Amino acid sequence: MKQLSLILIGGGDRGSSYLKYLDSNSEKFKLVGLAEPVKAKREYLQEKYGVPKETCFESYEDILALPKFADIAMICTQDKMHFAPAMKAIEKKYDLLLEKPIAPTPEECYKISKAAKENNVRVLVCHVLRYTPFYKAVKEFIKSGALGEIMNVTHTEGVGNVHYSHSFVRGNWRKESESSNMLLAKCCHDTDLFQWLLDDPCTKVESFGTLSYFCEKNKPEGAPKRCLDGCPHKDNCYYYAPDLYRIDTAEVQHFRAIAANKFNPTDEEVDEILKTSPYGRCVYQCDNDVVDHQVVNVQFGEGKLLTLTMSGFNKGGRVSTIMGTKGELRLDMEDQSMVFYSFETRETTSVYNPDKVLDQTIAGGHGGGDAGIMADLYEYIANDNPSDSISDVSVSCMSHLICFAAEEARKNNTVVDMQEYMKTL
Repeated sequence: MKQLSLILIGGGDRGSSYLKYLDSNSEKFKLVGLAEPVKAKREYLQEKYGVPKETCFESYEDILALPKFADIAMICTQDKMHFAPAMKAIEKKYDLLLEKPIAPTPEECYKISKAAKENNVRVLVCHVLRYTPFYKAVKEFIKSGALGEIMNVTHTEGVGNVHYSHSFVRGNWRKESESSNMLLAKCCHDTDLFQWLLDDPCTKVESFGTLSYFCEKNKPEGAPKRCLDGCPHKDNCYYYAPDLYRIDTAEVQHFRAIAANKFNPTDEEVDEILKTSPYGRCVYQCDNDVVDHQVVNVQFGEGKLLTLTMSGFNKGGRVSTIMGTKGELRLDMEDQSMVFYSFETRETTSVYNPDKVLDQTIAGGHGGGDAGIMADLYEYIANDNPSDSISDVSVSCMSHLICFAAEEARKNNTVVDMQEYMKTL
């Protein structure tokens, strides 16, 4: 078996999550270089994966200044920091595993796609949902023809109130100018997923959404700007930071590590950082500007209609109903439930029976998607054996364009014709 070599640019949450695949698949991949600005994280990953000190750096500029010394560059930096290292790595002829979104503007997305084609390198974007056992089974069921021709899809991306408050009110994705718009940051997974499942190009988009709740007008009377500055509402607030980051779930434990900017922080370290970091702020008094709920109506082909709802007001999880000419398929990713109602038999049956229960949260590897994309990446690069889930970066660009078009539609209160929209880029 050929072992592929990796360099990692960005050793935070997403980068370290993909590396977990190496823990039980070291015969497939070896980490040989690392660029991560946080010293504690860099040293932790260096020691865990046995990376030579001479190929560990603070910046992507330093690691990409070296001659190419690995098969694949994994780029897992913040959204605004994808473009420059991606373009440099492509120039060096690295194949790429690129965290989504590709880039925060359509122009930069196109430039990366164009550069990949010109340099004959493969760029796999981390749309991990299409690599989960669950959605692979959905794809196979659709291909079986049991649904007939698909007419309508209703799909909810339940961000979850805790995740939303952590990432999109207090965290790195709270401001569009510093990351990307909310839809691109969270739902390019979903636009990619249904572009793949429905197997038709997007033709029209409209959208509505706003920031309604996590803002100053809803601040409780007397609430200070920081939770630890004596908030009189701490016993009744769902978002009181010292309590929120001690909830004993894998997802919250994941978020507290991000808040502390350290792997496996103690309670004391988390409490101390909340005194000064953005994660200790009152959720009604932050500088966030991304929407907290949004709906997008999308037409694929001549008449396949998708209604996508993104909301921070729920437990979290993705649920869908796919309606076809022969039946209806109801999906719940968190419960790993796939139930089909047949028009012919008038019977409702479960059509998915997984071997094991998988954690569907970001902390648990997206229901097997994080491990799935690494497994498919190996087959793609090592054996030139792309799975049905593998997509070219140009296809990933199209899923991003749905998000960009939806934002134009939302802000201008219009319906965007995708053919006309693409002429403007």
